[in-house]
Amino acid sequence: MFFKKIFSQYNKEQKVIEGIKRHIRLLCTACDTFKTALENHDLKLMREVFDIEREGDVIRREIISDIYQGAFLPYIRPDLCIFVELVDRVFDLIEDTAFRYLDVEIPEEIKGECLRVAFLNTRICEMLLITFEAMLKGDDLREKTLAVRIYEKKIDDIKFVLIKNVHKIPISNFWQGKSLSELISGLTDISDIIEDASDHLQIISVSMR
Repeated sequence: MFFKKIFSQYNKEQKVIEGIKRHIRLLCTACDTFKTALENHDLKLMREVFDIEREGDVIRREIISDIYQGAFLPYIRPDLCIFVELVDRVFDLIEDTAFRYLDVEIPEEIKGECLRVAFLNTRICEMLLITFEAMLKGDDLREKTLAVRIYEKKIDDIKFVLIKNVHKIPISNFWQGKSLSELISGLTDISDIIEDASDHLQIISVSMR
């Protein structure tokens, strides 16, 4: 309720909140673009992830600048900045993973699992947006953060299967193996950071009561 109350009074705070919403929505777009490019083996579309990441970086800088120019009370600013930086870390990881994809061919043996992770990454990102919007309304976030954790657990389970299966795949050279390993790590670590961001929303929500 605290957030809802102050938004009607201060334009600076409203600008920051709208910026954070745009940031998370763009992250959902990045995840969905990656998923679609992976599904269709569309290298041109995969390169669009780089442009989306750059756009996200511009939004992040605007948000941080607005916060430090006086939006919100000082005690909440650091927590908001941490949340924004966590979202930015996901952008960076998606970009790195897209870059790895351009450098390596995913073996057929693990393509299905990789696609499932990419799909779940899109869903967990959408749930982060839902959680943020619920926080603005003053809603209890426990069910939302639990949903995020369930998605993260599903991805973790797939990660163990991927690691097990990738060990059985012949690798022609060291660099191919390294790129494939980094791609799998990046793809499966996205949910970990989103879970951290979701947990941080819970911290912000509790501190406002």
